Amino acid sequence: MAKPYKNQSAGKKEQVATMFNNIAHKYDFLNHFLSFGIDKIWRRKAIDMLAPKSPKSILDIATGTGDLAIAALKLKPREIKGIDISKEMLRVGIIKIIRLRYEKTIELVEGDSENIKFKDGYFDAVTVAFGVRNFETLEKGLGEMYRVLNKKGAGVILEFSKPTAFPVKQLYTLYFKFILPGLGKLFSRDRSAYTYLPESVGEFPDGEAFISILKKIGFTNCTQKRLSFGIATIYYVEKE
Repeated sequence: MAKPYKNQSAGKKEQVATMFNNIAHKYDFLNHFLSFGIDKIWRRKAIDMLAPKSPKSILDIATGTGDLAIAALKLKPREIKGIDISKEMLRVGIIKIIRLRYEKTIELVEGDSENIKFKDGYFDAVTVAFGVRNFETLEKGLGEMYRVLNKKGAGVILEFSKPTAFPVKQLYTLYFKFILPGLGKLFSRDRSAYTYLPESVGEFPDGEAFISILKKIGFTNCTQKRLSFGIATIYYVEKE
């Protein structure tokens, strides 16, 4: 299991919280800079897949600084709850939401994706962007997503994946394993964060392997939409 800090004995969950606390002050800048801004397009595409459901209540898991929650406003929901284990990421996100005057609809609170403090079937939709790789126990986190989603509800999971076509695969590997960690270390005070990123992506069961896990949890109508030649994937799920 990939962890941010190999020389520490703390569990993955604690290490991930520490890592994001350390990089929160630069996270938005680095996220958009290192992806050349494409991550914003990916988020919009993910939210668009929920439009036919017209969800009124949305839970954004591993919300970070709230970018996906903000993107979900285009669905005109009644409420959006965002949860994350990183207090610093939430602090940055709350400041951003207040500045944009979205606080009447979006609320960001500290919360564990593997122990969500909402009742069964509370939400019409669940979303998560670049967060499931960080779950300490993948199936437990997905099971919680399933539990809080109501029947006939839907979810989208946006996650990095591994391209297979030449030359995208080779360029992706070069950038992810060598260039991105170097840039991350240059701008971030946490030298491990952008080394952990490619390691966690490499371990993640993307594509059909992840679809199989989603079906095992109980999700139905599971589909995937590959983005940018397979660099990222949107997984769409429903609950009957």
